Amino acid sequence: MRHRASRSNPCCAPAITKALTERLQHENWGYLDMPKSFGDGIVSWNKRRYGIDIDPESLVITTGVHPGLVAALRTFSPPGTKVLLNTPTYNGFYSDLTNTGTRPEENPLKLVNGRFSIDFEDFERRISNDTNTFILCNPQNPTGNCWSQADLMKIGEICLRRRVVILADEIHCDFVNKGQKYTPFATLPDKAIVNNSITFKAASKSFGLAAMKCAWFFSDNADYNSRVKAANRADLSTLGIISSHGAYQGGEEWLNQCVDYIDGNHDFVQSYVAANIPLIKVVKPQGTYLAWLDVTAVADRINAKQLAADANKGQPAGRTVTPETMVERHLVKTAKVHMNQGASYGLGGANHMRMNIATSRKTLELALSNLANALKKTSSTAA
Repeated sequence: MRHRASRSNPCCAPAITKALTERLQHENWGYLDMPKSFGDGIVSWNKRRYGIDIDPESLVITTGVHPGLVAALRTFSPPGTKVLLNTPTYNGFYSDLTNTGTRPEENPLKLVNGRFSIDFEDFERRISNDTNTFILCNPQNPTGNCWSQADLMKIGEICLRRRVVILADEIHCDFVNKGQKYTPFATLPDKAIVNNSITFKAASKSFGLAAMKCAWFFSDNADYNSRVKAANRADLSTLGIISSHGAYQGGEEWLNQCVDYIDGNHDFVQSYVAANIPLIKVVKPQGTYLAWLDVTAVADRINAKQLAADANKGQPAGRTVTPETMVERHLVKTAKVHMNQGASYGLGGANHMRMNIATSRKTLELALSNLANALKKTSSTAA
């Protein structure tokens, strides 16, 4: 994610720049011992903001959430077994499954009046003898759902009863819109349910530190934690540790401003699209910095299915072009706006596009204006 400056919010939290600048003065790039204050900062941040009680001894540092998830999948899900997913979900999970030789078992979310919810009957029905893990995305990428305590308890009860380990990716937790709430899986009131989970987090989304490669995971279940820790290889850099440490030490006010600004961006997207882009539908999400756009009318207008069929003639096996890819290409060509095509997020992603709105309001307005003008021309051409 790339933060761009607003008047009150520079692109990078000043606390991070300060911490990195001070570290650069050492001019010594040898090995770094993990400072105790790093783990203490993570524990304090989660307790203060979200009421999570993390045992410092259970905190395991890893290169990123993906390597952490891969370590967990290798621990609990042998190659060839299934991993349960609520879809549409973050497309990066599919690469983790490919990396570990596991297979996706997709539980499509139900869409009611623009809002997504979990089909719990289908969720349990998709669990079989070779389903050992479930990757929970909370808040959900790309739909923006912040799952309620009731949702999480129901998921937790099913997974505990069916012996499915919950891998909770909560990397978007800092981005929750006004009037909404993020419920950490680790704070659920049933200890047995919590003990059947591992939580994965990082400062990378919140503070724009993806390139710094530093994340962490924890579990109240010491057995789970030690087993995944044994499969985890943390290839960390000094600057990754310093930047994350600086973010949690002094970046809170910057982040609060950033979250408020992005919440305003969500309002702007919803109102602008409703007023100016009739071919697109969007409902303000509960969290994340992502807008999940329904582009069904756009796909129909440009005859995306036929375009995809034509593009697939002669395509190598495994490189299928989707109708959503054709919408993606159309908008890049006509509006100079590049969004992520929805089919890559699994079942339920058809006729959707994911738009990252973590940018300045000026840039966002330009992108939406370009979309509006391009789709007006598309409409008039079709007419």
